[in-house]
Amino acid sequence: MSDLGNKLSNTANSYIGGAKQTVGEKLGYPDLAATGAQQKSEADAKAAAAVAQAKFEGDVHKVQGQIEQKIGQATGDSSLEARGHANETRGDLERRAA
Repeated sequence: MSDLGNKLSNTANSYIGGAKQTVGEKLGYPDLAATGAQQKSEADAKAAAAVAQAKFEGDVHKVQGQIEQKIGQATGDSSLEARGHANETRGDLERRAA
């Protein structure tokens, strides 16, 4: 599933789980409330893990880009320097999108 698909699925499961939990608590169905709470908790944990992974990947690309830029500058390799700038920008964008 795509990143967008995972985000939508996690968000939907979080809301559905929260609704089940609320309905179960209000109407006196403890099993429904517990199932809803578990569904919401699992979806929230998956969403948090996905955000953490995206931020980590962004950090990796940013550092990789900075290293490539420095090596490109030191060796006079403008292609490597440009690729480094692109990777650094990619990392910044990945962190912001997370």
